[in-house]
Amino acid sequence: MFKGHPKGLYVAFFANMGERFGYYTMLAIFTLYLQAKFGWTATEAGRVYGGFLFGIYFLPLLGGIIADNLLGYGKTIALGTIIMFIGYILLAMPGTGEWFIYGALAVISLGTGLFKGNLQALVGNLYDDPKYSKYRDSAFNIFYMGINIGAFFAPNAARAVSNWYLGKEGFTYNKAIPDLAHKFLHGTLESTAHLEQLARAQMGDAFTNLADFSQKYIDSLSSSYNGGFAIAALSMIISLAIFLGFRKYYKKADVTFKEQKAQNETVVEMTKKQVRERLVALGLVFFVVMFFWMAFHQNGFTLTIFARDYTVAAVSKGTAIIFNLSSLLPVLFAIIGVVLLLGKNNSGKIKLTGAVVTILSLLVAYFVIKQYQPEGNPISPEIFQQFNPIFIVFLTPVIVGFFAWMRKNGKEPSSPKKIGIGMLLTALGFTVMIIASKNLLSPSDLEGGVSESLRSPYWLIGTYFTLTVAELFLSPIGISFVSKVAPPQYKGLAQGGWLGATALGNLAAGLIGPFWDKWELWQFFLLLVGLCLLSAIFIFSILKRLEKATSA
Repeated sequence: MFKGHPKGLYVAFFANMGERFGYYTMLAIFTLYLQAKFGWTATEAGRVYGGFLFGIYFLPLLGGIIADNLLGYGKTIALGTIIMFIGYILLAMPGTGEWFIYGALAVISLGTGLFKGNLQALVGNLYDDPKYSKYRDSAFNIFYMGINIGAFFAPNAARAVSNWYLGKEGFTYNKAIPDLAHKFLHGTLESTAHLEQLARAQMGDAFTNLADFSQKYIDSLSSSYNGGFAIAALSMIISLAIFLGFRKYYKKADVTFKEQKAQNETVVEMTKKQVRERLVALGLVFFVVMFFWMAFHQNGFTLTIFARDYTVAAVSKGTAIIFNLSSLLPVLFAIIGVVLLLGKNNSGKIKLTGAVVTILSLLVAYFVIKQYQPEGNPISPEIFQQFNPIFIVFLTPVIVGFFAWMRKNGKEPSSPKKIGIGMLLTALGFTVMIIASKNLLSPSDLEGGVSESLRSPYWLIGTYFTLTVAELFLSPIGISFVSKVAPPQYKGLAQGGWLGATALGNLAAGLIGPFWDKWELWQFFLLLVGLCLLSAIFIFSILKRLEKATSA
């Protein structure tokens, strides 16, 4: 999987990992921050969430134009990283109002627009060399792992900072308090008994009155999330240092079509008909992936709210293992050690290393897990977002190996067909949520903000697993498809187009918030299933046209 690739891929891998760590640290707590700070409903938070994600993924169109025509890929990527750093610093400032936050989000969106699509275009350029071209699909799978390694650690970083700050203020996290506190302060809480019980549990003898407690808890929780945004800013510095420090490994690929022509280099010229056919094929794929991202990015919105309001807040000792980084990491390293130990083609030294890693990891895991309670180990809603990235990291070699086996036997699906299969798998993932939602009250009928009937966390974990497999069939393959099909003069713009389609999907992800507030839960998830199935039917109906563009 990792053999035969240029070193520039790994520079992009780690630069992207740093940037995505910051982004997903921020995203893990973003909806929770808006609701905690302002007391917003899912509909109100969803508008901002969807609008922000729209900007994050739409502005790469602008970034592509700037890189293709003005600054080139490397300079545009570096500038974007600096702008993102400024945006996260602004968001990390406590005590700010709505419009200040909107401004910070706009700055982050602009920086991401300059960074994201152009880094993907730069990776694609590395594989225009015939020596590397056959590795293009697997390269984007590896590149995609960098995104998800960063995303895996992000929710844990956000939770650690939040818990540390709350502890410093004398509080612990309780998901029911923010909603009750806002209702109390606005005079809409019918009964104060539950809130007072929670307040006394938090403050003990120091409790004086509900007004002071409610305001202090809201302020402390909001500030704890600001600390998470500061971590995101720090990661931008690391990402920029990696990208600029190892420039020599991607320098030859940091050239646009316009720069090649200006330097009188040999460039591939396409006819207007070829350009048109390729752009139409890209547009059709962009249309389909809008619906994937609309469904997928419920992870930071309605699935996070489901984790908070409809999922148990404490788990058994065995389940706590996968929710705490201190126990999960040793278990993951033990699995890696076993793989090294049992690998048929591994040398004696590698097998010995695997045995040592396995034993040491299991010992660390044992002593950590020993400290957990048999029951009642708390979990927080944002931590569910770690499962998608860790599934990506561990499933990527499996999926890449599966595709390689199919390729060897002449059965590998085309890139467009993989995208269609990904849409079917997405529909399956949300079918799990339809089953999980059976007999649950709709959000509008909840009293106290949290359901009395709570679900096992494994419903959400199962959904994230299925969505991860779908994502591996669709997202890295789609990015590879764009880099392969895009006309040379529009490489940056085409990657921006892919992200622009993602933007429209993300906007829709937030805009369907009113359905969450008004419909039954199963009806909301059925809507997502239906749209994904229709998208799959559409892409299979135009499959030959897309495959023709790929091979042209």
